[in-house]
Amino acid sequence: MIKTSQRTFAKQLLSIPVIVAALGYLVDMYDLFLFSIVRVPSLKTLDLPQQKILEDGIMLLNLQMAGMLIGGIIWGIMGDRKGRLSVLFGSIIIYSLANIANGFVTSITQYAVLRFIAGFGLAGELGAGITLVTEILPKEKRGYGTTLVATTGVVGALLAYLIAHIFDWRTSYFIGGGLGLLLMIMRIKVFESDIFMHLKEKNIRRGDIVKLFNNKARFGKYISSILIGTPIWFVTGVLITFSPEFGQALHLNEPVDAGQAVMITFAGQVFGNIISGFLSQYFQSRKKVILLFILLSLAFALIYLLAPISSTALFYCFCACLGFCSGYWTLFITVAAELFGSDVRATVATTVPNFVRGSVIPLTMLFATLKNYAGVIYSAVTVALITYAIAIVALIYLEETFKKDVNYIEDN
Repeated sequence: MIKTSQRTFAKQLLSIPVIVAALGYLVDMYDLFLFSIVRVPSLKTLDLPQQKILEDGIMLLNLQMAGMLIGGIIWGIMGDRKGRLSVLFGSIIIYSLANIANGFVTSITQYAVLRFIAGFGLAGELGAGITLVTEILPKEKRGYGTTLVATTGVVGALLAYLIAHIFDWRTSYFIGGGLGLLLMIMRIKVFESDIFMHLKEKNIRRGDIVKLFNNKARFGKYISSILIGTPIWFVTGVLITFSPEFGQALHLNEPVDAGQAVMITFAGQVFGNIISGFLSQYFQSRKKVILLFILLSLAFALIYLLAPISSTALFYCFCACLGFCSGYWTLFITVAAELFGSDVRATVATTVPNFVRGSVIPLTMLFATLKNYAGVIYSAVTVALITYAIAIVALIYLEETFKKDVNYIEDN
């Protein structure tokens, strides 16, 4: 009986929708973090002066995130109205073609437009995948499914590092686009969740984003779902993306390589995703594990910025620790998906991570503004304290969702 149960679980976990969602997130992460890795060499190729690389790098990153914000809303609504699969297909076509086009840019203006389009396409991938996995797996096991998606996705960031160090930045973009188009072939065999098909048959109104704002309690849950994830993108979008600038401010013995910092950080996040997923299953609690990882992340962020170190090797160790502590990424998206009914679940699961990614815009703007007064290090410390404090308060507000049945719809 036990072996039969184990075989059934393995069959569910390794079903085509779960595997394809995981591979889709791998390609998503590859593209998303390839820019962080090739930012400096690509901008140098476009003949930008050294003093403009940080400024224009922030601008390009923010345009990519703006695309994700807008795309998150559109893809989320489409995922509830047209189906999870429509988003999985549409998003990958857009960001794959944008990725390929990125390899041909010859000006900062072209680069900016294509990063916005790529961000728009990337916005639909993770939310639709997590929604599909959440709805097809039993509630006792869905944490394992989302952990598999998260872990496979983070491998995409590591792959981006390896590819970028083997090939030049243009070829790296071509490879990312090609991987996306290859994934399209696999998606032909993916099926919709029974929950969505049941809603569709009953002709229930779906994807009504107004529902997230017309009820005070529901709106509070939605905003809190976003805020608990912002520390992850403070780490990724500020501390790691601009790690060369932090290394210089800390007077390290060797320059920091942004690509290596990204690779090490996401190697840590692979383990963080696995550990956070299994801990949430063991303790049967999402909130306790998320709180633990937020507190650990805050501690290592302060060490990263304030520890009196001069060794670049030790600096990279702290990057790995920060990556590990950011390993609750898919766990918090799973919470968002579980908090809301199936008529708006794709909207929530798609918009929440993209609003979190988009939070890098105000975070980098605040960082850049404070940097003129407090310097690179202490401006980052200030932004960190604000970000983590808000995340902890938001987490306290949310309910525990581990055992929650997801087969329901929201009241009007």
